[in-house]
Amino acid sequence: MTPTLVRQHLHHAGPASPVDPRARARDWSEIQERMLVPLYEAVYERLEVDPGTRLLGLGCGSGLALLLAASRGAALTGVEPSSPERLTLARERLAPVAQTAPAAPGTRAREARVQLVDGLPRAPVADDAQPPYNLVTAFEPIGCLAGDSEGLGELLAAAVPLAGRGSPVVLAGWGPPERCATVSVLGVAAKLADPVHDAGRWRPALRDDLEEVAQRAGLAPDGSGRVACPFGYADLDSAVRGLLSTGLFDAAIAATDQEQVDKELTESLHPHQRPDGTVWMPNVFRYLIARVR
Repeated sequence: MTPTLVRQHLHHAGPASPVDPRARARDWSEIQERMLVPLYEAVYERLEVDPGTRLLGLGCGSGLALLLAASRGAALTGVEPSSPERLTLARERLAPVAQTAPAAPGTRAREARVQLVDGLPRAPVADDAQPPYNLVTAFEPIGCLAGDSEGLGELLAAAVPLAGRGSPVVLAGWGPPERCATVSVLGVAAKLADPVHDAGRWRPALRDDLEEVAQRAGLAPDGSGRVACPFGYADLDSAVRGLLSTGLFDAAIAATDQEQVDKELTESLHPHQRPDGTVWMPNVFRYLIARVR
């Protein structure tokens, strides 16, 4: 297991965490994952993802970003190293497009590769062979947990040799804290987590988080963008379940207990609840496009 998505495993750190990984994955798939659709779409539009795209999605979760790429005709490989439950859901979600992809306007339908795996091969690509991928995405937001960028670096080290020179690698993270309403809610995660152990503890994103990861991976930055990704929920219960599914509160649960985290998280959401009971939090996410050298 790489530390990249260490938050998915923090609930195993102590006996006080009654987290059901299958329910957690389902909440992510049904409630939370869709909040990042504007980010996925903005990146795919900017990079003109189409039937000629061979995409490698790192930390693909339950596969929504891959499904959107498949709708553009891309060939797909999704890697989810830390959550077998999310990977199972991704396989279910992508089963209908596992054989063929929609044809682009003016082109014939073609076979689409759809692979979902829990780890990457580390063998280098032969000099005379076409690299398997021409786009790598890491949409799992980094820079919000201490140590998560180091873990992503390990995954990138295995992925970059599989992409051709000049291929874009997309990294994503939270935008400026002052433009993310959810930051005040995530503060509960930092307050309740064990202050002695930083690993897996939430922190506000820093301006150069993405650039530092790209630099360590030997990538050349080539543009960035910001995308509005508001978090909207039908009610407080959905908001709590969705936010817990991110894993950002796992360190707090391990340090205290589920009941206390649920209580304080619910209280922190009250300022964002509308008169009709829905919860709405405007946020901005940031992405970096870097190129394989």
